[in-house]
Amino acid sequence: MELTKHGHACVVLHEEGRRLVIDPGAFTEPAALDHADAVLITHEHVDHFEPDRLRAALDADPALEVWTNTSVAARLEGLGGRVHVVGHGDAVSVAGFDVHVHGELHAEIHPDIPRIGNVGFLVDGQVFHPGDALTVPDEPVATLLLPVHAPWSRTADVIDYLRAVHADQAFAVHDGLLNDPGLGAVARLLGEGGPGTPTPYGRLAPGDSVEL
Repeated sequence: MELTKHGHACVVLHEEGRRLVIDPGAFTEPAALDHADAVLITHEHVDHFEPDRLRAALDADPALEVWTNTSVAARLEGLGGRVHVVGHGDAVSVAGFDVHVHGELHAEIHPDIPRIGNVGFLVDGQVFHPGDALTVPDEPVATLLLPVHAPWSRTADVIDYLRAVHADQAFAVHDGLLNDPGLGAVARLLGEGGPGTPTPYGRLAPGDSVEL
């Protein structure tokens, strides 16, 4: 399986000619959806879900389908059976990928801000994208897509999450608001300059790929 970073929270998984796109939001170039076989959306925030752009991709390819939670599906009305609602504990086949769904709620931003729905996706038992939550799946994770910076997180929380998941490796996502010094600071704290985790951490620049 090939993993390609496409900006901020979006990645594309490619295997045997199949392309699975996760969270192609407004901070991601529209080309990330080109030739997609299926799309997974973790939640409704614009940096993960850009409805007009996704509708355009669906209009351009009548075979394209979406798997997501209830709130996102409600914003894609009129697409019938091409939009599939999933929730915590579901196991589905998506474009030939086995997808297990973990989590229910977005991380708390502030006690006065209501929490919205958020689902994480574990693909083929290998790659876990948690969306905007620090969900720990109840099954092993080989590659964790680690949200390294958000209004709802502290680096201390990210370190503890990396320890709790105990993946074989982790790659940064949700990093679109960090400048180069910020990216470097996070990398140090998640690596040799921090308190330590069991998981090697790396970052792919937008457009970069890695074989898993």
